[in-house]
Amino acid sequence: MSAPGHILAIDQGTTSSRAIVFDTRATVKGIAQEEFGQIYPEPGWVEHDAEAIWRSVLATCRAAIRNAALEASDIAAIGITNQRETTVLWDRATGRPIHNAIVWQDRRTAAACAALRAEGAEEAVSATTGLLVDPYFSATKIAWLLDTVPGARKAAEAGRLAFGTVDSFLLWRLTGGAVHATDATNASRSLLLDIRSGSWSEEMLRLFRIPRAILPQVRDTAGLFGTAEARHLGAAIAIRGIAGDQQAALAGQACFAPGMVKSTYGTGCFALINTGETPVVSSHRLLTTIAAQRKGRRSYALEGAIFVAGAAVQWLRDGLGLIAHAAETGRLAEEADPGQSVTLVPAFVGLGAPYWDAEARGAIFGLTRGTTRAELARAALESVALQTRDLVEAMRADWGAEASEMVLRVDGGMTASDWTMQFLADMLACPVDRPRVQETTALGAAYFAGLDAGLFEGPEAFADTWALDRRFLPRMDEAERARRYDVWRDAVRRTLT
Repeated sequence: MSAPGHILAIDQGTTSSRAIVFDTRATVKGIAQEEFGQIYPEPGWVEHDAEAIWRSVLATCRAAIRNAALEASDIAAIGITNQRETTVLWDRATGRPIHNAIVWQDRRTAAACAALRAEGAEEAVSATTGLLVDPYFSATKIAWLLDTVPGARKAAEAGRLAFGTVDSFLLWRLTGGAVHATDATNASRSLLLDIRSGSWSEEMLRLFRIPRAILPQVRDTAGLFGTAEARHLGAAIAIRGIAGDQQAALAGQACFAPGMVKSTYGTGCFALINTGETPVVSSHRLLTTIAAQRKGRRSYALEGAIFVAGAAVQWLRDGLGLIAHAAETGRLAEEADPGQSVTLVPAFVGLGAPYWDAEARGAIFGLTRGTTRAELARAALESVALQTRDLVEAMRADWGAEASEMVLRVDGGMTASDWTMQFLADMLACPVDRPRVQETTALGAAYFAGLDAGLFEGPEAFADTWALDRRFLPRMDEAERARRYDVWRDAVRRTLT
């Protein structure tokens, strides 16, 4: 008979849903993953079928428990982590979405955001929410749905619709519609939350024309959210933790002390530096965000978001057909002609931090007749490190001298490439640490749920479970590092609108 005390982490991402069962030593016992479709109705628009997400989550949860050779009754708690900002509106009576989910990458509200900035709204928005006025965040997505779907605004004002990011939608479905809530980390990505009080801002609701009636309750990151009904997984299971994916990864990397930094490389890239219990206002267009909330007390982070990281490799594979598998890119990068200087600015859906140019589009510089798929593969991998350098430079400027001594903890699919991680260390001029456990986002969700369930003692004990796989040290000389970064900045300048 299996021992009790396992945690089921739901990791609902941009291109796939995963479920992982952890034991109390943070060891993976069972895992399952399922991809779902991406919907592109127009250039720059990205949508998901929320029902497909729900089906994929159920299927992977059941499979992960089965693969762990456990029963649902062996699971002490569920933790949820999710793609942030992706926006779902559903009918409270039926639980059915009124439209496809609008994904965080979607740029359809760029004109609306530009109009708000022209009106001078960004200063108040940043002061309240820690964010910038950009299509990336949820508020303008909500407004678009309310204004576009017939009858939606009237239904919302009458209290018949519910808004949520993916965590809220999953929580609603798992609890059979009993709970409409989110956690503080996800709420802080909406453009609607006062990140200092932890409450929805009436000023922001008026600015973005969002009825309060559609909003979920904001709760702690670690806490009892409700109970997943037995019909879903085979037993009633308490849901005890929710966190946005990047904040979950910050916890999964055990970056609990101020000044610790992690960077996650998935579809996009997201770097966060823990700033402790005081929100730091960025002077370099980084985001101030809630890192976690427990017992009403919030910790904060500075965040830089890159919209295209692994997606650039997917583009080489699926868009251009230059590779069959993502793993080929490291080998091709090693084979590339060192005499060619090919630079890819992957602004396929605009540029994120620190530029925040929603209208920028991708470009390749330095092409010659001698350019092959090897040079393009190298440029795609280099673009990830060069964009990370942009974020780290901003962090160092905002956080001060302590950040100049940083060690970067990395996770995500791209970190499997030793070539990419070495180039990252070279461009940042700092150590890059890759942990043994790569499932850091799911592990962070498990940590928050396990903390509330009493399965983890606290951050210090949890940090002791973090183990290093490999440290990459910079070996590029400073002159070459500076030259390459200058070439990159010139390419970005030519791309900006």
